[in-house]
Amino acid sequence: EKQNGVAIRLSGGGATLGIESAASGGADLGGTCRACLPSLNEDKLPIKLAVVAWDALTVIIHKDNQVASISREQLRAILTQEITNWKELGGDDERIIVVVRRGKTSGVGHSVRQIILDDVDADFGRSALRLNSSGPLEVFVERQPRAIAVTGYSSAHKRSVKLLGIDRHIPSTKTIASGEYPYYRPLYIAYRPGKNQAADNFVQWLLSDAGQKVIEEQQTVSLRQGAKLAKTYDHFGATNQIINYAALMQLAEQVEE
Repeated sequence: EKQNGVAIRLSGGGATLGIESAASGGADLGGTCRACLPSLNEDKLPIKLAVVAWDALTVIIHKDNQVASISREQLRAILTQEITNWKELGGDDERIIVVVRRGKTSGVGHSVRQIILDDVDADFGRSALRLNSSGPLEVFVERQPRAIAVTGYSSAHKRSVKLLGIDRHIPSTKTIASGEYPYYRPLYIAYRPGKNQAADNFVQWLLSDAGQKVIEEQQTVSLRQGAKLAKTYDHFGATNQIINYAALMQLAEQVEE
């Protein structure tokens, strides 16, 4: 708005709503942390996606919890409730309260299944607490010493929680950008090119050096910082739907040289 006088009104709702709203015209731009899903016919919607930054699925626990790191195998066992007590992880003899996003197609819900559980149809343990959005999930963990949840790094690092290490890799902009932290994922903007010039201009600005600088200032991994990740990320979906997919691959190759 400071640069061109165009105001942007923000509202929440998650990845599915972001994609659907951009397609229907209910919004000019929609944020999403997952690709369009063929199972929802989203790959046939009249939209394009722009990868604008890199994020990561981050495991959060209460800040007073003494556990510092767990393995990938332990995390899977926690989410499916094969591990149910913090004592099994070196913590106190207390029941683990697993908090998850409701629904298999929400941004975090789908990504956890796809990236962590390796099965988009997997389900969490029966007694897991299911919440509708990431905000309440993060607040619950802030307040409940026995809780554990998975959310996005871009919001988690702003909360009063502990970010749990995975195989001793603590999530940070540095470890996400390098790929050391394993659960990285892209962040997208969904929109209809040519439908609204102001929206087109905003996407191009966000991909520019100036826009990417703002992303870095928010402690989110920019496309330049996470350039190498594009080559090893396996879940882009229909790449012809991504306007800057070729540019991402080119940037990754330049980093390898």
